[in-house]
Amino acid sequence: MSNVIRHALLIGALLGAFAFLFVGAGTGIPMAEWDWVDIASEGGTSLLAALWCLIVLSSRPDGLVTRLLAGGLACIMLGSWADCLDEVVDIDKAALWDNALESLLPLGMLILTVGMYYWRLEQATLSDHMRKRERLFRNHRPFDRITQLADAAYLREQLRLESKRMGGEGASALVLFDIDEFHRINREHGQAEGDRVLQAVAHMLLLNLRNEDLLCRYAGDRFAVLMPGLQEADARDAAQHLCRMVSSMRHHAPNGRVRVTLRHGCAPARGAPDALLADLCRQMDAV
Repeated sequence: MSNVIRHALLIGALLGAFAFLFVGAGTGIPMAEWDWVDIASEGGTSLLAALWCLIVLSSRPDGLVTRLLAGGLACIMLGSWADCLDEVVDIDKAALWDNALESLLPLGMLILTVGMYYWRLEQATLSDHMRKRERLFRNHRPFDRITQLADAAYLREQLRLESKRMGGEGASALVLFDIDEFHRINREHGQAEGDRVLQAVAHMLLLNLRNEDLLCRYAGDRFAVLMPGLQEADARDAAQHLCRMVSSMRHHAPNGRVRVTLRHGCAPARGAPDALLADLCRQMDAV
């Protein structure tokens, strides 16, 4: 059974339970006294909120934003449905539960508002990520097939340009990252899962870089970041932050969670690219 059908059945069950509750606790109002405008508006609001709730649940991954949006819409749905049922079933005015159910409508609007606020923050993060991706594809012609990042050849070209631009002076740093025990991940989970780990690490690094930074896949499980305008000490601080962000990931493989950590090396982005990269690789191998 698909998630959409399960959610639709749950929503239908909630609406049905509310109807049975009102019918069992109150007395029917003669049809001649029904206010059809209120019934149509409140019932229509409830049905539309139910539809929107289904759309949110079926089109978004699970998470805080999805739960807030769906929860707010569900409260609006149930609060409007309670208002609609009040038009056809007479409930004792002293019944506190009826008033509580009707208060679901403003509560739902509050929850939905909070959800929209976090959704806006989420969209801002995604937009920033897409801008970085757009810049990557627009400017970085050579790219790695697995991670879609610039490759080592492009990195060397940019290092030459950066060294020429600085003229041997100025701040610019190169950081090399290596995934700890990546061979074990490939051995225990398979190469396809290893490729997914590379993609996850690339995305996490990209999300936490400055717009002017250049992320490349250097070789194998090694990534390189060119950080223009940063002294080596500042670049090391940035690299440590990136390592913490990657280690906080919860990457799940079919046969269990994969713990991913990085080690890094850092050096000023000066001199011949091949010599610089070779020195950094030796630095990494010594860690």
